Amino acid sequence: LPSNRLEEAFYVQCRAAYLAVFRSSLTNITSKQQLCRVLQQAGRNPSQANLSAYWTSKTPKLTFDDFCEILKHEKKTEEAELVKAFRKMDVNGDGYITHSMLEKALTTGGEKMTEEEVNAIFSLADINKDGKLDYTQFCRLLASTVERCQTVALDKLEADAKLKRQNFGSQSYSPLKASALSLEAAHPAECGLMLKRDSRSRPSSARSRRSSLSNTLTMTPSSSVSSKVPEPPGLQEWHHSFMKGCFFVEDDGSISSPQYQLHIPQTTSTYITIQPLSLAHRPDKSSSWMSVDTALFVVSGGQNKEDSTLVGFTESKDKEKYVWKGELSAGTYLLLPFTSGCRLKKQSKKHVPNKSVELVYKTDSGDLDLTKELREVLSDIFETIDLDGNGLLSLEEYNLFELRTSGEKCDQEAWAVCKENFDMRKNQLTRQGFMELNLMEATEKDGDPADLWITLESMGYNCMLELVEACPFQVDVYCEASQPTVQPLGVDSGPKLLNQAILRSITSRTGAKALRGNENVFIYTYRGEHRISSLVANKTNQRVTVHVNNEQNRNCCSSRGMSVFAVEIPARTKMVCQHVLPIDENQDWTYNCMETVLPGT
Repeated sequence: LPSNRLEEAFYVQCRAAYLAVFRSSLTNITSKQQLCRVLQQAGRNPSQANLSAYWTSKTPKLTFDDFCEILKHEKKTEEAELVKAFRKMDVNGDGYITHSMLEKALTTGGEKMTEEEVNAIFSLADINKDGKLDYTQFCRLLASTVERCQTVALDKLEADAKLKRQNFGSQSYSPLKASALSLEAAHPAECGLMLKRDSRSRPSSARSRRSSLSNTLTMTPSSSVSSKVPEPPGLQEWHHSFMKGCFFVEDDGSISSPQYQLHIPQTTSTYITIQPLSLAHRPDKSSSWMSVDTALFVVSGGQNKEDSTLVGFTESKDKEKYVWKGELSAGTYLLLPFTSGCRLKKQSKKHVPNKSVELVYKTDSGDLDLTKELREVLSDIFETIDLDGNGLLSLEEYNLFELRTSGEKCDQEAWAVCKENFDMRKNQLTRQGFMELNLMEATEKDGDPADLWITLESMGYNCMLELVEACPFQVDVYCEASQPTVQPLGVDSGPKLLNQAILRSITSRTGAKALRGNENVFIYTYRGEHRISSLVANKTNQRVTVHVNNEQNRNCCSSRGMSVFAVEIPARTKMVCQHVLPIDENQDWTYNCMETVLPGT
């Protein structure tokens, strides 16, 4: 089958299995037991080790889309593999296993079963009632039972038109922790099926037209050249301050980053830029993060969304640099970094290889040391967390690293111990001291790299030491009349502030268009120089579900990571629907989106 048909079939099976256990695919998995049950319904037989990897002590819930991703990594229960496993226990080679042999195998090795569990299996499996298990026949029975369960689930899904029409996946849309509300997403394969079936029926097709909005925008690489913000003359003579930071993809797919406070002592012309940070990585390492889009929102007022005001944001782009220019009055502002999530996404599940990239080695004298490859990566990490770029890590900067990798802060007492053991200058950790600290961790574990891998993965690196789930960046502030001060800021309401700023940036730049047949559901489509963003405003007193179809887009990538999905908007709420960027910025790109309110929502 073609890959798109295989993908389509896979997601139909995912939904069938999910809906055999839950009433809706908007329902979340809330326990390891539920996860095991729905995986078994999908024909998988997950080990306890795998279940514990998917469901950790920090897992509050798993969505339907999480389940789909897990299912890709879990092999189906195959009859041949089951037989092969039993054959290893068949010492006589006669196709049978006695109760005692089975009990010994299942209660002493691997994931041990209780005696009651073994007896239950044998009571079902002793088909001939002769005290022996015909394991070939048992495996055939087990495989056919799994297949029947899947068939029943698929039949149920096919027969229930309501399930087909209204149940969508539930991947939270939070390309930044900024998203206070979630979008409910359907997978492109299942939505494609739904659209094709609906189009065969004139009434439903007509109804879709009454409640749809189609929007087409064609963008060219040269269309925005004339509107670019020019760099002010004599910029090098302006007062300058900068700060580094990093976007990180979290376990739930959201993106987090530090935020900053900007102080302006007197009214001045201001020029602000943000761009991905080029690191001194090896030439053979890819720099995929350099293509990640960045933006910066300048907000004044208090540190909560009710009394904050969006001053401006970096709409103009010059190569990798995103720019804002304007006049700022004396006062304090918040700088909120943002990336759309189009080019920075959660990667597939990582597996640390046994022999691919070595992190530590033994020297000729028998001492442990860090490999050249690891030292280069740690040097890049040092560059990323050295926010002020002075070549040293303050306690505050180092704690950004500690919170990211261990979840705990280093206090003054522990910092004093670091000063005694590692190279420091002016009470700040040097690059050499940072290397020594990481070497100590490896030495304490007798060379076991497990903790080093946790550190690297927390900082966005994969098992090949490639930076794939993070994007370091730098913010530069230039002021003509006075010296600006920028410092990192941890604000609890920061995500809400950023979400509010994004909403305001869209609604302030474009008018609303009502969906035909739904006069109180509006679509805002922001067209920037390099990004298109859409927002849904639900002014009704009940939630609505909007179906979004991007299949006619050309040379586009969406923050949703899919061409067809659904958005569930609570009553009287505005919500970002998606951000769209060109795949190839040197080519024309066409945004052609159809939004439709689903009936019955």
